[in-house]
Amino acid sequence: MATTDAAAAPPPWYAAYPAPKSEAVTISREEVLELLKTTPIEKRDFVLVDLRRNDFEGGTIRGSINLPAQSLYLTLPSLYAVFKQAGLRKVIFYCGSSTGRGSRATSWLADHIADAGDKDLQSLALAGGIKGWAAAGAEYVAWMDGYDAAVWEKSAPGC
Repeated sequence: MATTDAAAAPPPWYAAYPAPKSEAVTISREEVLELLKTTPIEKRDFVLVDLRRNDFEGGTIRGSINLPAQSLYLTLPSLYAVFKQAGLRKVIFYCGSSTGRGSRATSWLADHIADAGDKDLQSLALAGGIKGWAAAGAEYVAWMDGYDAAVWEKSAPGC
């Protein structure tokens, strides 16, 4: 007989790290699409970070890097240094819906930025995540690498 006792469940991966102090700030998919359309790759001062690990399927927004959320917290100082060295002004995180991993990663980096006294770098979560992006229609799907419609047809909400 299976147990439903919540105490028997292991803690979520993020419980090993401090809770973020900052509230996640979002950016709309319309704003991100406009950035992608109007900013040549060599002039981009933003990066898209796909936080998915086990659910990294169905495609990703063109130009995104994949940094699974589970490894993010411990690498924040190094990532921050790389982002600053690259001259970035926006780091845009997303996961399935950007309400779990996406908002947590956004807030962790925002906390790090604030602790550094940096007023130039923004940490943002893509509102609606990759699921919202893929569901927004052909104009958005056209900006995805590895798009697989079958994955999105069976996709359930959540992050």
